[in-house]
Amino acid sequence: MPLTGIEIFKLLPKTNCKECGFPTCLAFAMSLATGKAELAACPYVSEEAKVKLVEAAAPPIAPVTIGVGDRALKVGGETVMFRHEKRFENPPGFAILISDTMEESEIDNRLKRFSELQYERVGLTLRPELVAVKDDSGDATKFEALVSKVKQNSDCGIILMSSNPDILAAGLKACADRKPLLYPATGDNLNRLADLAKENSCPVVAKASNLEELAQLTTKLTEAGVKAIVLDSGARTLRRAFEDQVVIRSAALNKKFRPLGFPTIVLPCEMTNDPMKEAVIASIFVAKYGGIIVLSDFQGESLFPLLVARMNIYTDPQRPLATTEGIYEIGSPDENSPVLITSNFSLTYFIVSGEIEASKVSSRLLVKDTEGLSVMTAWAAGKFVADTIAPFVKKCGVGDMVKHHKLIIPGYAAAESGGLEEELPGWEILVGPREGAHIPAYLKAWKP
Repeated sequence: MPLTGIEIFKLLPKTNCKECGFPTCLAFAMSLATGKAELAACPYVSEEAKVKLVEAAAPPIAPVTIGVGDRALKVGGETVMFRHEKRFENPPGFAILISDTMEESEIDNRLKRFSELQYERVGLTLRPELVAVKDDSGDATKFEALVSKVKQNSDCGIILMSSNPDILAAGLKACADRKPLLYPATGDNLNRLADLAKENSCPVVAKASNLEELAQLTTKLTEAGVKAIVLDSGARTLRRAFEDQVVIRSAALNKKFRPLGFPTIVLPCEMTNDPMKEAVIASIFVAKYGGIIVLSDFQGESLFPLLVARMNIYTDPQRPLATTEGIYEIGSPDENSPVLITSNFSLTYFIVSGEIEASKVSSRLLVKDTEGLSVMTAWAAGKFVADTIAPFVKKCGVGDMVKHHKLIIPGYAAAESGGLEEELPGWEILVGPREGAHIPAYLKAWKP
């Protein structure tokens, strides 16, 4: 169980030195307990206390990183069964399967789809992360050549898939610097896979036919010095795979059963030959509780919904998506163009900016930092009121960009118009529509 703030406080030096950035050790302890501070910020904590705190802070499901650099994928690190309890930490990675028995044209097409199928949504880039390279030929040279091609044509994370450790070793020669995921370690090849994983500092998948055998495998791997482990329960039917995911998660979180305290990999690509059914199965494991999801292929009509579902489920419910505060130019605004203002809740921003674009009236949209709250909620919370809006308008410099000094505020904030005229001398405050859908008609009637 994670330590409470009071339990952490008892292990701290209690000097109230403020060097950690908090006014008291108790405040620092409370922030540590909620994950809002780092233990390293305390310069006086004892080594004994540090060991206890680090052990207590370790998540029941170990985090595992696949790949390097900006495209590295981190999975695991989860602390709750249900998103509403706190949040889910690390979104699952999507992998496309490429076999060394495929035609070159098909391999090229899959790599092309992997690179091109990415989408911009609410200010985020949604894209898959992994390429799973599978040995179906039994030819180490052929497998190594395919791995080299994948590495040269993409900056993705890589999963090396072969039951033969010698073939995996050949693939590693081509991409060891990418820190690929080795798949799979079984009862037959465990020692060899453990050696490969340790020599190359790579994570490894433990695969068994049931959860009892899986726990035995992970115990042997950890005893051999392998800490970065991903679990494959071996299930290839939806019902059993789903049950295994829930049992693994529950055993790690509720029972503190360390042998199953690792992220998982699921393979919808081996559960059906129907691409749309495969996408439906994948969506189930986005929610419950796949760490890596391997698909037979990527198609935009199925990948995009999966990426959006993943984004929605793994968005922190306590921290709404927010757009950066500032001036956003839509179209080619000049000194006579309208100036509108809204909150920085991402969905609000994209709705309003989209309606402005639809109007074809070039405008400037001011986005005020409201801590990710919508206009109505921010207004009710006192974060989108005259006293906060006026300083932002003055500071952002939009007054130097326009002649008319007219500011259009959302209809839901109409009550702030009088206060804004007092706070912004020389500005005329116009009350715009309450609903985004009415913005185009409003702007088409605009007169500077």
